Amino acid sequence: MSDSTRKTFLITGVSSGFGRAFARAALDAGHLVFGTVRNEQAAAEFRSLDTARARAVQLDVTDFSAIRPCIDKLVQDNKPIDVLVNNAGYGHEGILEESPLEEIQRQFDVNVFGAVAMIKAVLPEMRQRRSGHIINVTSMGGFVTMPGVAYYCGSKFALEGISEALAKEVKDLGVKVTSMAPGSFRTDWAGRSMTRTDRTIADYDALFDPIRRAREEKSGNQLGDPAKAAQALLRIVEAPNPPVHLLLGSDAVQLVKNKLAALQEELQQWEALSLSTDFSA
Repeated sequence: MSDSTRKTFLITGVSSGFGRAFARAALDAGHLVFGTVRNEQAAAEFRSLDTARARAVQLDVTDFSAIRPCIDKLVQDNKPIDVLVNNAGYGHEGILEESPLEEIQRQFDVNVFGAVAMIKAVLPEMRQRRSGHIINVTSMGGFVTMPGVAYYCGSKFALEGISEALAKEVKDLGVKVTSMAPGSFRTDWAGRSMTRTDRTIADYDALFDPIRRAREEKSGNQLGDPAKAAQALLRIVEAPNPPVHLLLGSDAVQLVKNKLAALQEELQQWEALSLSTDFSA
């Protein structure tokens, strides 16, 4: 790979899951990858992937005040960031009524505010250079919902909306924005990476207990292949006109299609009432 085609990636959360798969694919393609990790052991493991081009950055995306100085120094000491991949995140599972407010605050700190803080750290230089690509890893849960993941879906809906609005703000400044929304993939999202609120209200048992069991049983046997998701990421990085939204996985595509059809049906059913709220001429 020539210097003109080699890109510098900054990927958050490279210790496992999508982040590790994205980093491996970018390294295998010849790119330079800075990956955020939480401790020295994870840093050493990441550097071992490629001693020359895998650069570990110890950074907690919820330490908002530390992010901008860290990224500024990274760019000053190395090279400008061509591709930011906001991958760091986790899932919270719990019935809304049972789940404390502290859980949604933590969910948004990691999944939303951390991503926005990373964007704000890299965007000034990208804007000045009129070049760069920001990729926010969201979820099909940013389009469709199910009982028991209200906080998680809320965070991913938020990041989808932020990504779409940002894409409109920077489209004439040479900066591209894509939200990648995976369906069910064989990562540890439903295992080690998920926090679960204890059940306390029996009224929800019949609805939610089967959903929780099914998710636990499905963990490790999901349809999606993280390595193929990583190749999809490389394709949009190279695309001259990448999508603003990219679903990953057949389940995500089908569920979103179902959601759009249901939304269209509901919109038509209630359209007369919706239109009745305008001022009359």
